[in-house]
Amino acid sequence: MKRNQQWRLALVAALMAGSVAVHAQGNLRYSITVSKFPNEAGWSGQWDLGHGFTTILTDALQQNGNFIVLGDSQMRQAAMAEQDFAASGRVAGGRKAPKIGRMTPAQLLVRGSITHVQDETTGGRGGLSFKGISLGGSKGKAEVNITIYLVDSETGQVKASQKVVGVAGRRGLGVGYHGSALGGLGGNLEGFQKDNVGKACEDAVVQCVEFLEGQLESIPWEASVMLASDSRVVINRGTREGIESGMAFQVGSIEELVDPDTGEVLDVELTTLGTVTVTQAKEKIAYCTPLAGAAKGMSVRPAP
Repeated sequence: MKRNQQWRLALVAALMAGSVAVHAQGNLRYSITVSKFPNEAGWSGQWDLGHGFTTILTDALQQNGNFIVLGDSQMRQAAMAEQDFAASGRVAGGRKAPKIGRMTPAQLLVRGSITHVQDETTGGRGGLSFKGISLGGSKGKAEVNITIYLVDSETGQVKASQKVVGVAGRRGLGVGYHGSALGGLGGNLEGFQKDNVGKACEDAVVQCVEFLEGQLESIPWEASVMLASDSRVVINRGTREGIESGMAFQVGSIEELVDPDTGEVLDVELTTLGTVTVTQAKEKIAYCTPLAGAAKGMSVRPAP
């Protein structure tokens, strides 16, 4: 097995060992994006604390498997700029040219901030570099305080929040890591672990992933019918979202109960037409058994 594959498996194992896995809606996945956690603690070191923490959290969510992790706002803006450039007519067209209107929307947004850092590290320099600058510390202790928010992208409402205290040496990701996924952090994660603030960030990342997993059971998972005929029903979710053959889903019409004063959606009711079973799942769509009365645009939810 290649070394990169070993590291990825070790990372998943470490996260699972450090938390109780919560399988939302039968392992169905939610699209999520992580915004940069600003360093409001005033801590100054030889690496960018906010950028490093955000990147490691993003990668941990990607390896976790319960989320469809999308690029952050800078990545998405860069992608949109490339789409606009392709649509300008100044570049060669073709099937590989980026097209407008195809970006995956994020259902959930992760935001937060680093509010406090206590670093009593002394002595030594170790095996981590940030953009060519060596970093390390051998003795002492460190603590990182994080406030994390989970936001519903449709309403902008904060669904849940949590204060996390990461302590150096309590729990870590326990895996060697190379590459640009650390956002400019060179070397390997073992080197990162030699820095006490880095070790405190690892503990905080594990707690943040646990927190986000724990919220999924209370967030409704929903899809839509994109095609309905006498022979099949096709829905707009697939293996990317965790759908597999044999899964059952309720199909019906949604009625939103809207506050007449504010326009806010107060509740959503599903009038169930019937249940369909997945016969074939592709990456982004799933084919299901036919259902009399099913129509394009109807809502799809996991069957109880």
